Amino acid sequence: MGSGLFRIKNIDQLISDADAPERRLKKSLGWVSLTALGIGAIIGTGIFVLTGTAAAGEAVEYPSILKAPLLQVLLHGSHAAGATGRPGAGPAIALSFFLVAVVCGFAALCYAELASMIPIAGSAYTYTYATMGELIAWIIGWDLILEYAVSNMAVAVGFSAYVDSLLESFGIHLPPGLSTPAYTPDSGWHLHFNIVGFLIVMLLTVLLVIGIRESAKANSVMVGIKLAAIFIFIVFASKYIRPVNWKPFMPNGWQGVLTGGALVFFTYIGFDSVSTAAEECKNPKRDLPLGILFSLLVCAILYVSVAIVLTGIQPYSIFRGDAAPVASALHNIGLDTLQRWVTIGALMGMVSSLLVYQMGQARIWYAMSRDGLLPATFARVHVRFRTPHMATWIAGIFVGIPAGIFDIGTLADLSNIGTLFAFMLVSLAVLILRRTQPDRSRSFHVPFVPLLPILSVLCCLILMTGLTLENWIRFFVWLAIGLVIYFLYGRHRSALNPDVAREQR
Repeated sequence: MGSGLFRIKNIDQLISDADAPERRLKKSLGWVSLTALGIGAIIGTGIFVLTGTAAAGEAVEYPSILKAPLLQVLLHGSHAAGATGRPGAGPAIALSFFLVAVVCGFAALCYAELASMIPIAGSAYTYTYATMGELIAWIIGWDLILEYAVSNMAVAVGFSAYVDSLLESFGIHLPPGLSTPAYTPDSGWHLHFNIVGFLIVMLLTVLLVIGIRESAKANSVMVGIKLAAIFIFIVFASKYIRPVNWKPFMPNGWQGVLTGGALVFFTYIGFDSVSTAAEECKNPKRDLPLGILFSLLVCAILYVSVAIVLTGIQPYSIFRGDAAPVASALHNIGLDTLQRWVTIGALMGMVSSLLVYQMGQARIWYAMSRDGLLPATFARVHVRFRTPHMATWIAGIFVGIPAGIFDIGTLADLSNIGTLFAFMLVSLAVLILRRTQPDRSRSFHVPFVPLLPILSVLCCLILMTGLTLENWIRFFVWLAIGLVIYFLYGRHRSALNPDVAREQR
């Protein structure tokens, strides 16, 4: 039983299965397109929303121990509940962005080595299948489904709110029944449906079914628009910088910098979606590492630049509780026209994030289905478009309908803990493959092994302890549901199950 649970899929077999004519995806992406996909995923709502919140800090109420961070529970036990506050980083939020980029860089280097070795759709799921065995692969695949789905539900709801805000600036008001979810924790259930959030998900689903090249081109256009909006903000708003706003630079010391970093960490996690497009890459051994690392580098520079300008043009303290700090700052200094452009840039950021994450989610379902762990329907490839169309449609419905019904912003932390867990396993996979297959060709090597992968694991663990106990419980409940499905279905239908293998022969 033990050997069955931890059976490993040979890397050569993974590559061979991907080359089967009936399941081969269209290879049309280069390193520029992959970098654009990474930027599209990383630069979404974070740069327009979290910067101000992390700089100003916030009051946090822990009415019960479930709302307290795990670290607080471990240190203080039942006394962790109560009113407390999260100190802001102040102008040093720029330093927080830089430090978090370094931490994410550790994980990105590990992703780059594995992506160049195993150019297969599925990201961390595929890497763990080739190193740690089927059970661990199932756990991380199930975890990634949650990460991508919940993230996109939240972004779709946020997109609807920004569309409503933009239309209101032109005097157009959408009916609440068509622009707000049916359920919110504050007001309960209403006869509403967030049609804007639902429609954007389904429109992107159609685009992804038509083709990866068309999707990549659309993403590149949206990335260009939001980068232009960010550059316009940096150039024009920088003229209004008052150095006095940067003093004190670290009002809450290193504690503020680190807590701010824990919050903004989750703005960087989109680079892992680049690896999900591995099978549609023309030269994966070269282009995948370039796409992963370049996208992270570009986004780190932009995040730090926006943070410096934002805290320079307005006192950081005014951003407490502000969901649109960049737009608010531009309004306060009288640049209302520029504010409208930034709103458009924010919308493009959300759409491109939705596009890339929907693509990544469908590829993970596709890879798990091809391995027999999910129903074969998910592994169907469109005869004409050469895309995993069934997985794409089902992923679209899986995200679109809940986005129209629920206000799931409070569940967004589930994607954060899932991503950190994936980063840890990817880093461990590098160490395992270095030991078990040292002679296998690697077009990219993580430097300073084993130090750097170990640092990546430790950093992820530290950040995970900052998430609430409630979030950990939800995470383990989701994994428990996944384990039930695996033992009732996936384990018996797996392509590595000897009985299934005999039937196929």
